[in-house]
Amino acid sequence: MAVQFSEEKLNKVKEIIARYPEGKQKSALIPVLHLAQESFGGWLSSETMDYVASLLQITPIEVYEVATFYSMYNLKPVGKYLFEVCHTGPCMVSGSDNIIAYIKEKLGIDVGETTADGLFTLKTVECLGACGYAPMMQLGKFFKEHLTREKVDQIIAECRAQAN
Repeated sequence: MAVQFSEEKLNKVKEIIARYPEGKQKSALIPVLHLAQESFGGWLSSETMDYVASLLQITPIEVYEVATFYSMYNLKPVGKYLFEVCHTGPCMVSGSDNIIAYIKEKLGIDVGETTADGLFTLKTVECLGACGYAPMMQLGKFFKEHLTREKVDQIIAECRAQAN
């Protein structure tokens, strides 16, 4: 089955494109990619990116360049809970490497992998802009700050409880 937005989502895409001057529809790429990722399973397949390119009347490579540059886009399926752990300087100095190692051990996955039950994916990302709260990660729309092994255990337990 071909990738296609619902009529409602397609109207939203048209609304987003209309925010920009005529001939500048490429400016709508980031918000349309967000909508596509949200609409098509939490990740962007090649087929989805090609579809976005066709909607914006740009080349597929222009979409791939943006989708591969930003860590907010997932290029393969991810778990229900995406642990995006900051691994830049300030977080590393504060122990994010230890937190990453602990999450890998606790969940039995490596960075970029998803647990067999499809619940958790571990991803490392560049600065999330919360250096004063390091080590930290983003979980959906929320920051989880001052991470410790105990806090990670609590976060995993809360996610498992919500999944049931």
